[in-house]
Amino acid sequence: MAVFAMGWQKPDNVAGSSAPAIMVGLFVATGGLLFGYDTGAINGILAMETFKNDFTTGYVDEEKNPGLYPSEISLIVAMLSAGTATGALVSAPIGDCWGRRLSLIFAIGVFCAGAIIQVCATNVALLVVGRTLAGIGVGIVSVLVPLYQSEMAPKWIRGTLVCAYQLSITAGLLAAATVNILTYQLPSAAAYRIPIGLQLTWALVLALGLLILPETPRYLVKRGLKDAAALSLSRLRRLDITHPALIEELAEIEANHEYEMALGPDTYKDIIFGEPHLGRRTLTGCGLQMLQQLTGVNFIMYYGTTFFNGAGVDNPFTISLIMQVINLVSTFPGLFVVESWGRRKLLIVGSVGMAICQLLIASFATASGDNNQPTQNQILIIFVAIYIFFFAASWGPVTWVVTSEIYPLKVRAKSMSVSTASNWILNFGIAYGTPYLVDTSDGSPGLGSRVFFVWGAFCILSIAFVWCMVYETSKISLEQIDEMYERVEHAWNSRSFEPSWSFQQMRDFGFSESGIPPADPQLELQASNASTSQSDTAGSSATNTTTANSQDAKMASQMGNIDLSY
Repeated sequence: MAVFAMGWQKPDNVAGSSAPAIMVGLFVATGGLLFGYDTGAINGILAMETFKNDFTTGYVDEEKNPGLYPSEISLIVAMLSAGTATGALVSAPIGDCWGRRLSLIFAIGVFCAGAIIQVCATNVALLVVGRTLAGIGVGIVSVLVPLYQSEMAPKWIRGTLVCAYQLSITAGLLAAATVNILTYQLPSAAAYRIPIGLQLTWALVLALGLLILPETPRYLVKRGLKDAAALSLSRLRRLDITHPALIEELAEIEANHEYEMALGPDTYKDIIFGEPHLGRRTLTGCGLQMLQQLTGVNFIMYYGTTFFNGAGVDNPFTISLIMQVINLVSTFPGLFVVESWGRRKLLIVGSVGMAICQLLIASFATASGDNNQPTQNQILIIFVAIYIFFFAASWGPVTWVVTSEIYPLKVRAKSMSVSTASNWILNFGIAYGTPYLVDTSDGSPGLGSRVFFVWGAFCILSIAFVWCMVYETSKISLEQIDEMYERVEHAWNSRSFEPSWSFQQMRDFGFSESGIPPADPQLELQASNASTSQSDTAGSSATNTTTANSQDAKMASQMGNIDLSY
């Protein structure tokens, strides 16, 4: 417990209060409920008799009951993922144009439109349209929620707040499973319309809350709105805008952004070829998001009930509900240790645990054949539960944390949209391809439980990927992550990184390898003159420390009568 407490303890040298930023971050994190609930709801709805009777297009199962064709079921399930991939890609331009907050409100509006269409749908085509629209909204949310959280959160608890987004997804999955159990026996269309309609309630609450929340100060700096950025930071840190700590933090954000822009533009081309090492960072984000899907978690989330039923497990619906409870509860250990352990260690431990569980499941299945013995089923349930624990405590939340931190401000939205889209594209492929892998009919691989060999192999690959590609980003600011990528050559050496650069000094005095400003006044003057020359070339307006300080003092005197500390 001491380790857990250290992860959430505010450092003594941090001024102001972190409570406003934490409350805002936790509230925004509930955007994950939208995706989790929608995913959980549709999987239960597809099994409801009233839904099958109302939406059948002529398909009859082996027991002569009406239902849906397998292709229709795949389309209904997977089109949400197709919509989310589209939404993730469009999130960058609207997030950079309208801002993180207004874009989130727009995304929730799109989601609500899709949910209303689903409630009103009377055929498969209209239902697919509604799910696609809802998916676009969820895709935008999946990029902008972690982005909003990372840009406004204090560095000492940033990872925990972003992890709360994954916690909200798991809470949505569990809530949907609970609602489905309460309504599936209703004799009318209310059995499936109530679960679909309930997702509108929290969407409206979230949209109304976002109307009064501040825009992130880093976005406002990106748009050149320095005064508005100071007001936003004042609300989040509960400090007066004239407080030295707030002025210092804002000045460092501004100087870092100027430094980033001096290295090159912020186009989509630059997320691959830009500096510092933007291509490596984009590869890291996309790799993490794809490997999160290839660990096989959505095989359990999408088809767990069907898979357990095919494996001869008694009460597969109950077992799947228990798995959702484990998924929710197991996210909490990740929230506690993501700061004290760090991102790299937590991801590697999670990969090792998942790989062991999956390879043991597949090995037992291969050794015992397809006899569906009670012992084999017990082993299957136990190790799937342990696997979900390791995923929910590590790769589930930490993937979102890392991809929200590693990109510089100028391309953060673009890079996050591309990496998140890779997650949803793999999600779509797994939703379509997994039933074929485990199908036992002629012409299919018929892997059954042996499909866990595939997921286990990707978990082993993920260990090597994290070791070689993922830098440790805990306990340093988003601006210091830029410095780490420039100074640390290999990811496995990043744990010992100690930031020493000040981007204000680099802007005002010129580049310094050590980051330590010169002590000799004459050297300081020379460095300042050199900085002026460089700044003219780069189009920067900063000249020397005296000018910068006078500008800050002028701003403080103009805005000093505004008191937003509370």
